[in-house]
Amino acid sequence: MSSKLENLRNHYTKSVLTKDDMPKVPLSLFKTWMDHAMNGDIDEPNAFTLATANKESVPSARIVLLKGLTEKGFIFYSNYESRKAKEMDENPYVAAVFLWKEQERQVRIEGKVQKISKEDSQKYFSSRPKGSQISAVASPQSKVIEDYQELLDRRDQLTKEFEGTDHIPVPDYWGGYLILPHAIEFWQGRPNRFHDRFRYSKSDDSWNLDRLSP
Repeated sequence: MSSKLENLRNHYTKSVLTKDDMPKVPLSLFKTWMDHAMNGDIDEPNAFTLATANKESVPSARIVLLKGLTEKGFIFYSNYESRKAKEMDENPYVAAVFLWKEQERQVRIEGKVQKISKEDSQKYFSSRPKGSQISAVASPQSKVIEDYQELLDRRDQLTKEFEGTDHIPVPDYWGGYLILPHAIEFWQGRPNRFHDRFRYSKSDDSWNLDRLSP
């Protein structure tokens, strides 16, 4: 297997990225790239890797979904009692990576998270399919359970409890986070590993832009 792994490689040729392509504000370019990904043949273009670390600096990572983009940053949702939530309580600095391999693009984000308001969390929660709302209430995310039936029983109980209503209150242990970025890097694949890389770094209320060697 190792010899086959060593020989795996792609030749990136689909696009280029120049300094003239870079706007003053990185979230503007991110929105453009996200629009391209959403309009392309990409499964779940809003999926990204979220890396967190606890107070002992032990890291962990998982895939989550981007559910909002504002002029301030990136919004996702989680159970506030999950492992990632507990780590973000201990250490609010996170890293995120979007990979759109079909377009040979990657975006790396570094920043600090903060919880969004309960009102905004409820607004998004209410927009979800009812089954997803019930699952969020039923699941003690990241906690050890005896078996899958335990979850099914809890789901069935809540389904009966909320039968006949579309309003399910967002639980106190669930809600949104906003990533406030202080660094965003855009990566465009190029031939022979001479990729284009540009990094925005925040300084006060403005952004500095640097081209990075691949």
